[in-house]
Amino acid sequence: MNSSPSKSLITEPPVWFITGCSTGFGQELAKQAIQHGYRTVVTARDPSKLEGFGATDNVLVLELDVTQPEQVGAAVEAAEARFGGIDVLVNNAGIGYFAAIEEGEVAEVRKMFEVNVFGLTAMIQAVLPGMRKRRSGCIVNFASLAGIRGMPALGQYNATKFAVEGLSEALWREVEPLGLRVMVVEPSGFRTDWAGRSAHESAKQIDDYMASAGAVRNAVRASSGKQPGDPVRAVQAIIKAVASGTPPHHLLLGNDAFEGAMAKLEDLRRDFTAAEAVARGADFPKP
Repeated sequence: MNSSPSKSLITEPPVWFITGCSTGFGQELAKQAIQHGYRTVVTARDPSKLEGFGATDNVLVLELDVTQPEQVGAAVEAAEARFGGIDVLVNNAGIGYFAAIEEGEVAEVRKMFEVNVFGLTAMIQAVLPGMRKRRSGCIVNFASLAGIRGMPALGQYNATKFAVEGLSEALWREVEPLGLRVMVVEPSGFRTDWAGRSAHESAKQIDDYMASAGAVRNAVRASSGKQPGDPVRAVQAIIKAVASGTPPHHLLLGNDAFEGAMAKLEDLRRDFTAAEAVARGADFPKP
């Protein structure tokens, strides 16, 4: 009797499609996914920054600007043609911007929304038809502690990440009945380039905000390269969560993320409880 496994029992490694792989979390995710033997689609706006990722049978390197719909469609089609489908989409591509709300420049804010929100949405819309057809797949959306708590100098960035949080919650309620999973990743400060060259800041800085927005902006800039978060450990946690088959809806990463999120919960509970009578009294009286 032949004891070798039948072909039907042999499963191929999952296909991970990762955006924004030129630096930071995206680059580390691509490295570790490849090390795990996963079939990996490595993407970036500038493919010259992906030279360390040699194309192999299991690695597909693509140029991808998530704000360009034709590139989004072409990249997803290329991945599906090469590997037969996408099992895990990681929406990592994103940019930051430092400005008090009053200082924010419309063009910079719109650019950030195009990448962080509309580009992320375009990627989801492009991969969902294949995932729905197979009734299988996981979407990992990078938000931030900034998607849970607002901070001076990060107001417009907060707005993009709060949008990712709300979109992701609606998404998991829509797709989980179909067998798909959605996980939002919420890091605090990690040693990536987010606070370095990747984040622009407003040209105009108003004196009245120097003690609030200015202080935060300077502190975040000064911490670049010295943040407590280890990208390697963070990526290990992401891969482990996805591989479990039942990833959490929220994955906080970093002590500051956990403490900040818990503090926000306490703030909400205090405010909601204090105004409970007002909230309950706003309905029409019961007959």
